[in-house]
Amino acid sequence: MADKKVYSIKEGVSVTEEVIGIISGLAATEVKGVSSLAGNLTHDVVPKAGKNKIGKAVHVVSNDDESINIRLAVNIEYNFVIPEVCKNVQDKVKTGVENMTGLDVREVDIHIATVAGTNK
Repeated sequence: MADKKVYSIKEGVSVTEEVIGIISGLAATEVKGVSSLAGNLTHDVVPKAGKNKIGKAVHVVSNDDESINIRLAVNIEYNFVIPEVCKNVQDKVKTGVENMTGLDVREVDIHIATVAGTNK
């Protein structure tokens, strides 16, 4: 079993990559135009999803300067402007992770997994 990367956010307080992934996933799925994370992880199931499922949609990468990069795979709803949705996801994830953990988020990279069709 691989060792989990742990990030110290305050003296005596640390978080794992999984926690950062949950924060990122929740923030991303709050953005209008995002139907779910890759693997159909919706806002309601992100906190309950296991490390393996979140790991398929969210990757946290450490940088030498102690900042992090976050890579997300999202499903976009049909009829939304993809660059606008991606920019909103980047802003929401960066702000959410930095506010909740105090970690410096250098980049939020978005991968579009699918475009979800309408049910009409």
